[in-house]
Amino acid sequence: MTKRVVVTGMALTSPLGSNIDACFESLLKLENCVEYNKDLDRYQRLNTRLSAHVKDFEIPPTYNRKVTRTMGPLSIMAVRTAEQALEDSGLLGDEIITNGQTGVSYGSSSGSLDAIIDFYGMQVDKVVRGLNSGSYVKMMPQTAPVNISLYLKTTGRLVPCSTACTSGSMGIGYAYETIKNGYETVMIAGGGEELHATEIAIFDTLYATSLKNDTPKLTPSPFDKNRDGLVLGEGAGTVILEEYEHAKKRGAKIYAEITGFGTNTDGTHITNPNRETMKTALELALKDANLTPDKIGYVNAHGTATIQGDLAETWATEQVFKREIPVSSTKSYTGHTLGACGAIEAILTIEMMNRGWFHPTLNLTEIDPECGKLGYITGEGRQIKTDYVMSNNFAFGGINTSLIFKRI
Repeated sequence: MTKRVVVTGMALTSPLGSNIDACFESLLKLENCVEYNKDLDRYQRLNTRLSAHVKDFEIPPTYNRKVTRTMGPLSIMAVRTAEQALEDSGLLGDEIITNGQTGVSYGSSSGSLDAIIDFYGMQVDKVVRGLNSGSYVKMMPQTAPVNISLYLKTTGRLVPCSTACTSGSMGIGYAYETIKNGYETVMIAGGGEELHATEIAIFDTLYATSLKNDTPKLTPSPFDKNRDGLVLGEGAGTVILEEYEHAKKRGAKIYAEITGFGTNTDGTHITNPNRETMKTALELALKDANLTPDKIGYVNAHGTATIQGDLAETWATEQVFKREIPVSSTKSYTGHTLGACGAIEAILTIEMMNRGWFHPTLNLTEIDPECGKLGYITGEGRQIKTDYVMSNNFAFGGINTSLIFKRI
């Protein structure tokens, strides 16, 4: 018999802030977190100068040099939010964390890029310098889940999810399946990403970045006819997933239940999305949740403000729901936080469901007529009472994910 899976702890750090209440207050201000990044001025032939950085993130004094020797900025954010989420759940220090009943499922696009550059320097200069025992651990793609496991001393399953923009949502989805099928009782899940000029350059060379350098508050503009591309951000989001009966027995606070997860791959192109398989991913989540589309009251869209992405995603969403379902994009506030976005957006979607208010898509003044016909939330946001919400993410490599959460 499959197990029910609930969310009993949540924590994040993001451009909106570094605790959930602060993030929600930032959402209510209806202002994005994008800034002109002067550090990017030193890079020739880089067109964009925009980014969104984490706010109010503090590294505890206990995170000394010995603790962080294998951690880059990505892992520090991931470990800290994991620790905070466990504290929020009431499980920090509980024996279940170390006795094999707790696992980690976590993702990022890559390891810490400065550590990767250290190895690159060796290859170019033919001199070994600046490398130490922690260098490889900082750069490897599974650096975040490994460091979480080492810091918290978990001995259960470890599921690394390095799947670009679906890393965070995949981390949550695989953690859900792990508990659902009885392999673990508790899972630490989510995703993170540190902001680095090389990642910005990747999207810049693809002509996918916003060039509104003089008006950072007016971009990105998901679903807008006049959008000109994405802005990169950073952060980390961690949720504690728990088998329902275990959480109920100990009287845990429950934020939501995960009832559905769908994932698949396009099998067509490395960067151009396939709207048909995106549609299928949403349908797989609904099937897993045993729900009809009319039960979903809100969709948190991937909404990157790229033309191909926006068009494919909104078409797929329209085809699944066949109505003007309320939709908005958190990336209009935070920018695209890559490996962190699926986790940050899932947390904020749960919080909005529980508070009954859903943020608008900022800078959406003229809906692109080529986008799917959906209930795009604009203006002051929207009051909605619903028992089910969906959060969708899509990644390079044609990786699609959809998560469904239920109010409890």
